[in-house]
Amino acid sequence: MSQPQTDEHVRVLVVDDEPQILRALRINLKARGFEVTTASTGAGALRAAAQTNPQVVVLDLGLPDIDGFEVLSGLRGWTTVPVIVLSARTDAADKVQALDAGADDYVTKPFGMEELLARLRAAVRRASAPTPGLEEPVVDAGSFVVDLRAKRVRRDGTDVHLTPTEWGVLEMLVRNEGKLVGQRELLHEVWGPSYDSQTHYLRVYLAGLRRKLESDPAHPTHLLTEAGMGYRFVR
Repeated sequence: MSQPQTDEHVRVLVVDDEPQILRALRINLKARGFEVTTASTGAGALRAAAQTNPQVVVLDLGLPDIDGFEVLSGLRGWTTVPVIVLSARTDAADKVQALDAGADDYVTKPFGMEELLARLRAAVRRASAPTPGLEEPVVDAGSFVVDLRAKRVRRDGTDVHLTPTEWGVLEMLVRNEGKLVGQRELLHEVWGPSYDSQTHYLRVYLAGLRRKLESDPAHPTHLLTEAGMGYRFVR
């Protein structure tokens, strides 16, 4: 059976210190047309990322040399590449910490290969999805400006560094300006249909966007929460 064209030549970096997991992922991803680079240490992961410029990263948190959170921080210092955290840590606090540090998704071990592949493809799609043109593609909220066509945000004349997932959340809210966007609707659109109950993802990402865009993140005036219902963007 032919594989989906979107998998062809997508560069993926897999970081894990368990040889069996590295081997299984390398075999399964290569069989589906991905270009796979592997690393078993945090330092090796950062070197490989700089050398291969991957389009998506699968990152284990429990590495032998430096903590996976440090690797994630190092990546986020220069790239918005989607990062899927792979970890045996199942505590909700670890998931929130990983998302808050810039991860796009969190998969717990043991994991199903097809589920991981589906999440990986979704992360790549979010990062590469074209933005449809609008009659008014630039939205000026006063303290920040969103250019929907260029996928760019500026605050006080300076570009704001957003990950693909942060952009996905902001874009959906801005495109529905003034309207309440329900939690499930936002999760379904940005992460996919299997995330409808992962409301902590939204809390983490909205908090991060407010820190980057709002003049007073504790008292937002543009990215508003409707308790228990969803979120709303207003100028």
